This record gives sequence, C-alpha cells and structure tokens, in this order.
Amino acid sequence: METHQLEDVIARDPFFHGLPKTFCRTIAGCGQHARFEKDEVLYRQGDPADVFHVIRHGHVALELLAAGKPHIYQTLHDGDILNAAWVVPPYRCHSNARAVETTVTIAFDAACLREKCDADHDLGYDLMKRFVPVVVGRLNSARLQATDVYGAGSAG
Repeated sequence: METHQLEDVIARDPFFHGLPKTFCRTIAGCGQHARFEKDEVLYRQGDPADVFHVIRHGHVALELLAAGKPHIYQTLHDGDILNAAWVVPPYRCHSNARAVETTVTIAFDAACLREKCDADHDLGYDLMKRFVPVVVGRLNSARLQATDVYGAGSAG
C-alpha cells in the first residue's frame, strides 16, 4: 500500500484520532499492513520489541507462560494496540501475542518510529499521550485480575 493511502487509514484509526495530518504522514512512512492467520504468533515474550501494531480487524490473545504453558490474560480487538514495549528500553516484548482469528494490523517499524519521535519531540509527545493511558489501563486490568485470582484479603 502506498504511503499516502496508509496515511489516510492512520488518520481514520481511533487510536490516532485527532493526530495532525503532518504526523500521520510522518508515521505512515514507518508502517505497512500485515496479516496473521489463526494461531500465528505475532511476537513472543522476550523478543525484541521491534514492531508495534494497531489491530485493524481481528482478535489477538496476549499470553504469559506459566508452568511451561501459555495462559491468555487479555484478548485485544479492532482498534487496540499491541506491543507498547517498542517505546520503553530495553525494547523487549513482555508477552506472547497470537492471532485468535485471521487478523489484519498496521505494523510500525519501532526503530523508524523512535527515530522520528527523537527528531520531532512534538510527535513523540503526542504519541506518548496516546500510549500512556493504554499502558495504565492494562496495568489496572492486570491488577484487578490478580485481585480476582489471589483475593483482596490475601497477604501475598
């Protein structure tokens, strides 16, 4: 897909809603469409976080390994982001991500995006304002799940 077409897709995406057109154009140069079939792994825990995804269509399970088996702790859907670790050193994936069904994403090259954010701090700040609420929301969700599993009165 040509960059100007991807720029239009980015501008319409809920995660990027309100992003200035110039920023959409800039980040489109780092992106491309990607397709994953059911059960295909997008990335594994510990892998370099070299790609960040916005789910266009489909579902992706986030999994953690426990007792040698993957356990789903969250399922993401259209409009959700994958792999916010691209922006936090040491840039390593914190979980596995597996397509639950055929899934289409916009896949962004993390090194390219970091370079563009370093060159334009306004772009970097705008993207951080979008990522931080997602990360905090997922941390809160994980905290609530832990409370359900271990009980609110549990001492450890």
